Amino acid sequence: MLLVKHMNALDKQGVTFKQEVLHLPGVASAALSSFVPTGHRRWTNYVTANNNTHQTEFWPVDEDYLRTMNMSLEKGRDFNPALSSDSSAIIINQTAAQAMGFADDAIDKTIDLGNNQRQYHVIGVVKDFNFNSLRDNVSSVVLTMTTAFERKKQGDRPDVLAIKINSDKLPALISMIEKKWKTFSNNQEFDYSFMDEDFDNLYRSEQRTGKIAALFTTLAILIACLGLFGLAAYTAEQRTREIGIRKVLGANVPELVAMLAANFLRLVGIAFLVAAPLAWLFMDKWLQGFAYRESISWWVFIVAGLGALLIAGLTISSQFIKAAVANPVRSLKVE
Repeated sequence: MLLVKHMNALDKQGVTFKQEVLHLPGVASAALSSFVPTGHRRWTNYVTANNNTHQTEFWPVDEDYLRTMNMSLEKGRDFNPALSSDSSAIIINQTAAQAMGFADDAIDKTIDLGNNQRQYHVIGVVKDFNFNSLRDNVSSVVLTMTTAFERKKQGDRPDVLAIKINSDKLPALISMIEKKWKTFSNNQEFDYSFMDEDFDNLYRSEQRTGKIAALFTTLAILIACLGLFGLAAYTAEQRTREIGIRKVLGANVPELVAMLAANFLRLVGIAFLVAAPLAWLFMDKWLQGFAYRESISWWVFIVAGLGALLIAGLTISSQFIKAAVANPVRSLKVE
């Protein structure tokens, strides 16, 4: 989804620019509005429904908005500019329908904007969509239709043109859109973005936190492995005579390695039992900051514990195998 910004710079030619863009190859649809899910512009108002007052987002959009944004209707129909009655029609999201008491059947119900400034009738219910960070719950949204005539009369106030693209030649298409933009805007700067990138920017801090956590986790594992490796080498050296005696008495290499590694792996297991509950508490508290979150599965900690044991085993095994395969005669000469 391509978002062309600062459309209000075109004054009353925004609708004409939209029609020109629609004729370009690779453009599936386009919609004019100042309100997009990744935008910062919001209009909150109060409406009266079922004799109760509700606070809701109020988004003026055009007749192509839902189709361009790939928004699905749960009930009812989309806006139709050919119907004069749709000038007072609205489409509400599922959250708004629930909050206004229209959960069972919202179609043809009426609401009043503000202090009886204007009455609207509901023609459709759109499925909930996110327009804030996933840290926030979806709130009530009311969509109203502004016709091309109204937009021209108001000086074409919508400042974003959302363009649904169906082309693998994206650079060429953007170049054509920019060329038309400069024609309509008298060579003003062409500013655009992609909606998926804008959504990605909402979670930049989480991504940065994830990268930092991964870096420090890797460093911690490397330091721990170095410590285990050094401790394993020291332990093998200290128990050289014992290893030699056990080999003379018939112990084989696997038995000796298992004996030497047992204490190390036992300590790793104890560390896991201490760390796992703390990790769960920390992660659960962090996830509480998101309105929409996944629960932490128990098997994640089991996999992490087995991974820790595997890494520890691989780290110490080389030293213990080296000590176990050594000639027992030379081992017994060590004082």
